[in-house]
Amino acid sequence: MITFKDRITLDEVEKVLYSGEKIAVSEEAMKRVDACYRFLEKFASEKVIYGINTGFGPMAQWRVDDQHLIDLQYNIILSHSTGAGEPLDDVYVKSAMIARLGTVLQCRSGVHTDVAKLLIAFINEGIYPFIPMHGSVGASGDLVQLAHIALCLIGKGEVHYKGEWRDTAEVMRQLGISPLQMHLREGLSITNGTSVMTGISAVNQFYAETLLDWATLDAVWMNEIASSFDDYMAEEENSCRRHAGQQLIARRMRELSEGSLCLKKRAHELYDYGHSDVKVFEHKVQAYYSLRCTPQILGPICDTLQNARQIIEDELNSACDNPIVDPDSQNVYHGGNFHGDYISLEEDKVKIVMVRLAMTDERERS
Repeated sequence: MITFKDRITLDEVEKVLYSGEKIAVSEEAMKRVDACYRFLEKFASEKVIYGINTGFGPMAQWRVDDQHLIDLQYNIILSHSTGAGEPLDDVYVKSAMIARLGTVLQCRSGVHTDVAKLLIAFINEGIYPFIPMHGSVGASGDLVQLAHIALCLIGKGEVHYKGEWRDTAEVMRQLGISPLQMHLREGLSITNGTSVMTGISAVNQFYAETLLDWATLDAVWMNEIASSFDDYMAEEENSCRRHAGQQLIARRMRELSEGSLCLKKRAHELYDYGHSDVKVFEHKVQAYYSLRCTPQILGPICDTLQNARQIIEDELNSACDNPIVDPDSQNVYHGGNFHGDYISLEEDKVKIVMVRLAMTDERERS
């Protein structure tokens, strides 16, 4: 059991996704979520706050009568759960729900604790809302995809449960889970933010890091097959170029090739006396370009993935909806924390370096 407090790490997410770990939220964290909700409940009285007593988007200029405020929260879910295409794989959906829980635990959303409890129940019970692949906006967060999660939290739509697509309400009844009831802004808060793109990025990060590990090992094998000289991975060679990724890859290659009888030692082969009369060397004096440049090629890929990991983890632990409810300053702030560029730009970089990794691996084998 992994107990979340106020921060979720990617290592913890990986254990939940791939090792079957269950999750819980500490009592202290749940109290902070409740305190944020109680503050908003009191603060919102007689004030105009976006998405609580106004319309959404261009309709924000119109105030909503008090008698329709609960309907307002249900209607944003129903109106936005309109995606199209095949469903996201379960692992992405689960990761997205963890990311949404991470936002709730920042205690800046003003939602009822039932939101956190329901997300935990869905994650632990293996209930995966139907989230279609197409229809998101990005600049305004994952409105459509998150609305499909919210749709299932209120007991509507379909979920993937134990390998079957089933009616959400039926599964919730079977497990004794009550659908989410709207209080203040649960509908808007769940649908507004970057949690789906963050969840997808987390899963892709795990895949990318695994591929980098394999590519590093593969490069060692290919250098052994080619009987390369091993000084291209030497600490002295790589430490004088001040990039952490290059040095890490070179160190990893030294560890993987320790004790190898296939790699050549330059000092023994070419630096010993007795070569002055040799005009043509049978073995290549330098390894093939794509082989000896492995630290310089995989190094920047490593650095890019390290930066992406930090950005994803920061986003995982960010309040990414709007408005932001701040009990500490006793205020509610309107802005754009739902914007997806932190994730989308980073994932563009990850896509580029993964193509570079594949190209290099292909060249090494040619």
